[in-house]
Amino acid sequence: MVAAMQDHDQETEVVEEDAAANEEIVEENGNKESPEEESPEEESPEEESPEEESPEEESPEGRAPEVPLTPEAEAMKWKEAAIRSAADLDNYRKRMARERSEDLRFARSGLVEELLPIFDNFAMGLQMAEQEQDSMIYKGMAMVKGQLDDFLSAQGVKEVTAEGIFDPNFHEAVAEEEKEGADAGEILFVKRKGYVLHDRLLRAAAVIVAKGGEESVGEDAENEGGAE
Repeated sequence: MVAAMQDHDQETEVVEEDAAANEEIVEENGNKESPEEESPEEESPEEESPEEESPEEESPEGRAPEVPLTPEAEAMKWKEAAIRSAADLDNYRKRMARERSEDLRFARSGLVEELLPIFDNFAMGLQMAEQEQDSMIYKGMAMVKGQLDDFLSAQGVKEVTAEGIFDPNFHEAVAEEEKEGADAGEILFVKRKGYVLHDRLLRAAAVIVAKGGEESVGEDAENEGGAE
Protein backbone atom coordinates (compact mmCIF):
# COMPACT_ATOMS: atom_id res chain seq x y z
CA MET A 1 0.00 0.00 0.00
CA VAL A 2 2.73 2.38 0.95
CA ALA A 3 4.65 1.41 -2.13
CA ALA A 4 1.60 2.10 -4.27
CA MET A 5 1.24 5.58 -2.79
CA GLN A 6 4.88 6.34 -3.44
CA ASP A 7 4.50 5.28 -7.01
CA HIS A 8 1.45 7.53 -7.36
CA ASP A 9 3.35 10.48 -5.93
CA GLN A 10 6.26 9.89 -8.29
CA GLU A 11 3.91 9.77 -11.27
CA THR A 12 2.29 13.04 -10.11
CA GLU A 13 5.69 14.74 -9.87
CA VAL A 14 6.62 13.50 -13.32
CA VAL A 15 3.36 14.86 -14.74
CA GLU A 16 3.95 18.23 -13.05
CA GLU A 17 7.51 18.37 -14.37
CA ASP A 18 6.27 17.61 -17.89
CA ALA A 19 3.62 20.33 -17.60
CA ALA A 20 6.22 22.84 -16.39
CA ALA A 21 8.53 21.91 -19.24
CA ASN A 22 5.73 22.33 -21.77
CA GLU A 23 4.93 25.78 -20.36
CA GLU A 24 8.59 26.81 -20.68
CA ILE A 25 8.68 25.63 -24.31
CA VAL A 26 5.48 27.59 -25.06
CA GLU A 27 6.91 30.74 -23.48
CA GLU A 28 10.14 30.40 -25.45
CA ASN A 29 8.21 29.97 -28.68
CA GLY A 30 6.12 33.03 -27.84
CA ASN A 31 9.19 35.12 -27.18
CA LYS A 32 10.70 34.03 -30.48
CA GLU A 33 7.55 34.88 -32.43
CA SER A 34 6.93 38.27 -30.79
CA PRO A 35 9.91 40.14 -32.42
CA GLU A 36 8.77 38.99 -35.85
CA GLU A 37 5.28 40.33 -35.21
CA GLU A 38 6.56 43.64 -33.86
CA SER A 39 9.19 44.20 -36.59
CA PRO A 40 6.76 45.83 -39.07
CA GLU A 41 5.68 48.26 -36.37
CA GLU A 42 9.31 49.18 -35.65
CA GLU A 43 10.11 49.76 -39.34
CA SER A 44 7.05 51.87 -40.01
CA PRO A 45 8.51 55.08 -38.52
CA GLU A 46 11.55 54.78 -40.81
CA GLU A 47 9.31 54.48 -43.86
CA GLU A 48 7.27 57.50 -42.86
CA SER A 49 10.34 59.64 -42.07
CA PRO A 50 10.78 61.01 -45.65
CA GLU A 51 7.19 62.21 -45.66
CA GLU A 52 7.71 63.94 -42.34
CA GLU A 53 10.95 65.61 -43.53
CA SER A 54 9.59 66.75 -46.91
CA PRO A 55 8.09 69.99 -45.60
CA GLU A 56 11.49 70.95 -44.21
CA GLU A 57 13.11 70.44 -47.63
CA GLU A 58 10.52 72.60 -49.39
CA SER A 59 10.97 75.50 -46.98
CA PRO A 60 14.75 76.01 -46.43
CA GLU A 61 15.92 77.69 -43.31
CA GLY A 62 16.43 81.45 -43.46
CA ARG A 63 13.82 82.18 -46.14
CA ALA A 64 11.21 84.61 -44.98
CA PRO A 65 7.64 83.69 -45.82
CA GLU A 66 6.09 85.71 -48.64
CA VAL A 67 3.69 88.33 -47.41
CA PRO A 68 0.74 88.95 -49.74
CA LEU A 69 0.49 92.51 -51.05
CA THR A 70 -2.37 94.70 -50.08
CA PRO A 71 -4.73 95.85 -52.85
CA GLU A 72 -3.22 99.35 -52.73
CA ALA A 73 0.34 98.01 -53.06
CA GLU A 74 -0.69 95.69 -55.88
CA ALA A 75 -2.32 98.57 -57.75
CA MET A 76 0.78 100.76 -57.28
CA LYS A 77 3.00 97.94 -58.57
CA TRP A 78 1.03 97.58 -61.81
CA LYS A 79 0.80 101.36 -62.20
CA GLU A 80 4.60 101.71 -62.07
CA ALA A 81 4.97 98.87 -64.57
CA ALA A 82 2.55 100.61 -66.94
CA ILE A 83 4.48 103.91 -66.62
CA ARG A 84 7.77 102.18 -67.44
CA SER A 85 6.24 100.44 -70.44
CA ALA A 86 4.80 103.72 -71.74
CA ALA A 87 8.22 105.43 -71.35
CA ASP A 88 9.96 102.60 -73.21
CA LEU A 89 7.41 102.82 -76.03
CA ASP A 90 7.84 106.59 -76.28
CA ASN A 91 11.64 106.25 -76.46
CA TYR A 92 11.28 103.61 -79.15
CA ARG A 93 9.04 105.87 -81.24
CA LYS A 94 11.46 108.79 -80.92
CA ARG A 95 14.41 106.60 -81.92
CA MET A 96 12.57 105.25 -84.95
CA ALA A 97 11.54 108.78 -86.00
CA ARG A 98 15.15 109.97 -85.67
CA GLU A 99 16.46 107.04 -87.70
CA ARG A 100 13.82 107.62 -90.36
CA SER A 101 14.75 111.30 -90.56
CA GLU A 102 18.44 110.37 -90.96
CA ASP A 103 17.58 107.89 -93.70
CA LEU A 104 15.60 110.53 -95.58
CA ARG A 105 18.40 113.10 -95.26
CA PHE A 106 21.01 110.76 -96.72
CA ALA A 107 18.75 108.75 -99.03
CA ARG A 108 20.28 110.34 -102.14
CA SER A 109 23.87 110.33 -100.95
CA GLY A 110 24.78 107.44 -103.23
CA LEU A 111 23.32 109.13 -106.31
CA VAL A 112 25.01 112.46 -105.55
CA GLU A 113 28.34 110.73 -104.95
CA GLU A 114 28.14 109.06 -108.35
CA LEU A 115 27.34 112.40 -110.01
CA LEU A 116 30.38 114.18 -108.55
CA PRO A 117 32.83 112.96 -111.27
CA ILE A 118 30.40 114.27 -113.90
CA PHE A 119 30.35 117.66 -112.20
CA ASP A 120 34.17 117.63 -112.15
CA ASN A 121 34.38 116.96 -115.87
CA PHE A 122 31.80 119.66 -116.59
CA ALA A 123 33.76 122.16 -114.48
CA MET A 124 36.93 121.33 -116.44
CA GLY A 125 35.08 121.91 -119.73
CA LEU A 126 33.73 125.21 -118.45
CA GLN A 127 37.25 126.26 -117.45
CA MET A 128 38.51 125.61 -120.98
CA ALA A 129 35.57 127.55 -122.44
CA GLU A 130 36.41 130.62 -120.39
CA GLN A 131 38.92 131.55 -123.05
CA GLU A 132 36.02 132.65 -125.22
CA GLN A 133 33.57 134.13 -122.74
CA ASP A 134 31.62 135.88 -125.48
CA SER A 135 30.75 132.62 -127.21
CA MET A 136 27.31 131.08 -126.84
CA ILE A 137 28.89 127.78 -125.79
CA TYR A 138 30.46 129.35 -122.75
CA LYS A 139 27.28 131.21 -121.83
CA GLY A 140 25.22 128.06 -122.15
CA MET A 141 27.66 126.03 -120.03
CA ALA A 142 27.70 128.77 -117.40
CA MET A 143 23.91 128.59 -117.15
CA VAL A 144 24.04 124.81 -116.75
CA LYS A 145 26.74 125.21 -114.10
CA GLY A 146 24.43 127.51 -112.16
CA GLN A 147 21.62 124.95 -112.35
CA LEU A 148 23.94 122.19 -111.11
CA ASP A 149 25.02 124.32 -108.18
CA ASP A 150 21.38 124.99 -107.30
CA PHE A 151 20.65 121.26 -107.49
CA LEU A 152 23.51 120.40 -105.14
CA SER A 153 22.48 123.13 -102.71
CA ALA A 154 18.88 121.86 -102.67
CA GLN A 155 20.15 118.37 -101.77
CA GLY A 156 22.15 119.73 -98.85
CA VAL A 157 25.52 119.38 -100.62
CA LYS A 158 28.19 121.97 -99.86
CA GLU A 159 31.72 122.42 -101.14
CA VAL A 160 34.55 121.72 -98.71
CA THR A 161 36.62 124.79 -97.88
CA ALA A 162 40.18 124.18 -99.08
CA GLU A 163 42.08 127.11 -97.65
CA GLY A 164 44.56 127.55 -94.85
CA ILE A 165 46.10 124.60 -93.01
CA PHE A 166 45.56 121.00 -94.07
CA ASP A 167 42.75 119.23 -92.18
CA PRO A 168 42.81 115.41 -92.45
CA ASN A 169 39.09 115.28 -91.69
CA PHE A 170 38.20 117.09 -94.94
CA HIS A 171 41.36 117.14 -97.06
CA GLU A 172 43.45 114.53 -98.84
CA ALA A 173 47.10 115.45 -99.52
CA VAL A 174 48.17 114.13 -102.92
CA ALA A 175 51.51 115.94 -103.11
CA GLU A 176 53.90 118.25 -101.26
CA GLU A 177 55.73 121.25 -102.70
CA GLU A 178 58.22 123.71 -101.31
CA LYS A 179 57.19 127.34 -101.27
CA GLU A 180 58.90 130.29 -99.67
CA GLY A 181 56.89 131.97 -96.96
CA ALA A 182 54.39 129.10 -96.67
CA ASP A 183 53.90 127.23 -93.42
CA ALA A 184 54.25 123.48 -93.28
CA GLY A 185 50.93 121.86 -94.17
CA GLU A 186 49.48 124.96 -95.78
CA ILE A 187 47.20 124.24 -98.74
CA LEU A 188 48.72 125.55 -101.96
CA PHE A 189 46.45 124.18 -104.67
CA VAL A 190 43.21 122.21 -105.03
CA LYS A 191 43.40 119.28 -107.43
CA ARG A 192 39.82 118.12 -106.89
CA LYS A 193 36.98 119.68 -104.98
CA GLY A 194 35.49 118.02 -101.95
CA TYR A 195 31.85 117.93 -100.84
CA VAL A 196 29.83 117.29 -97.69
CA LEU A 197 26.19 116.23 -97.47
CA HIS A 198 24.70 118.00 -94.47
CA ASP A 199 27.28 117.05 -91.80
CA ARG A 200 28.61 113.91 -93.52
CA LEU A 201 31.68 113.92 -95.76
CA LEU A 202 30.95 112.67 -99.27
CA ARG A 203 34.39 113.18 -100.74
CA ALA A 204 37.56 114.74 -99.34
CA ALA A 205 39.21 117.57 -101.25
CA ALA A 206 42.43 116.49 -102.99
CA VAL A 207 45.02 119.21 -102.29
CA ILE A 208 48.72 119.98 -102.63
CA VAL A 209 50.29 121.18 -99.38
CA ALA A 210 53.46 123.08 -98.54
CA LYS A 211 56.43 121.00 -97.52
CA GLY A 212 58.10 121.88 -94.25
CA GLY A 213 61.73 123.04 -94.62
CA GLU A 214 64.73 121.72 -92.65
CA GLU A 215 65.12 125.07 -90.88
CA SER A 216 61.57 124.96 -89.52
CA VAL A 217 62.09 121.38 -88.33
CA GLY A 218 65.32 122.40 -86.55
CA GLU A 219 63.67 125.36 -84.92
CA ASP A 220 60.84 123.16 -83.68
CA ALA A 221 63.35 120.71 -82.19
CA GLU A 222 65.24 123.54 -80.44
CA ASN A 223 62.00 124.90 -79.05
CA GLU A 224 61.06 121.51 -77.69
CA GLY A 225 64.52 121.12 -76.09
CA GLY A 226 64.27 124.53 -74.43
CA ALA A 227 60.84 123.72 -73.09
CA GLU A 228 62.21 120.57 -71.47
